[in-house]
Amino acid sequence: MEKEIPDRLMTLGHPQRLAIFRLLMRRFPDRLPAGEIAETIGVKPSTLSAYLAALMRSDLVTQTRLGTSLLYSLDMTQVRQTFDYLLRDCCRGRPEFCAPSPFLSETGVPPMPDRKYNVLFICTGNSARSIFAETLLREIAGDRFNAYSAGTKPSSELNPIAVELLHQKGHDIAPLRAKNVSEFSGESAPDLDFVFTVCNQAANEECPAWEGQPISGHWGMPDPVKATGTEAEKMLAFQQAYGALKHRIEAFTALPFAQLDRISLQAAVDYIAQIDTTQTSPEETR
Repeated sequence: MEKEIPDRLMTLGHPQRLAIFRLLMRRFPDRLPAGEIAETIGVKPSTLSAYLAALMRSDLVTQTRLGTSLLYSLDMTQVRQTFDYLLRDCCRGRPEFCAPSPFLSETGVPPMPDRKYNVLFICTGNSARSIFAETLLREIAGDRFNAYSAGTKPSSELNPIAVELLHQKGHDIAPLRAKNVSEFSGESAPDLDFVFTVCNQAANEECPAWEGQPISGHWGMPDPVKATGTEAEKMLAFQQAYGALKHRIEAFTALPFAQLDRISLQAAVDYIAQIDTTQTSPEETR
């Protein structure tokens, strides 16, 4: 590792290569197409290719092909080796300077708090998907979770089709409103245990550095608000988003929280993100 680590640090020393690394870290375990990375970072495709090539030469990023598309993700084994080297080998004998953040336990595995968990769902507009998630978690397991939702650029009002769908399914829509993520930062904000993004655009944005280091996950899915066609076709898009979130939230609430540490829960959250929501049946949306 004596040669690889300096090469990796030099690679990450470039601001835009570091920005790509941070984006892929936020979206892990997703694999992102080059076009989405270029649009998010704001670079030309030719420039992005050079940056990605440098990250791949350092073994920090992997490339896979899906049809005609090239997809990129972090090589988390190599990333962990890099972090381990910096936190352990470089700091040997001086743990008071280089120990992990104070929220970690003595074993290096952060324990989960023994209380009702606070969960925040984020999308861009906070008008449909995150509202679905907030409502579903509150009604599926409101005795164990406080459910919240917010938007990075919230709409002035909730999407009427989303509200109508929740009403048809018998959900309580009285507490719902569009909120900005800024409401969940600062001294008066709840201590968040989990933060989930449910749209790619929100996941690609720089969100606040949440206090307490909550477990994070990305449960991205198509935006039903952008659906076109007849009213029935639009409602079907909302039904599918609702069903996909219901499937994931049921899997999330079924986890044995009392038996899992933070690392295990993070792995479980990442696994749930890979659930194939395109196979959601009409029965699961009920």
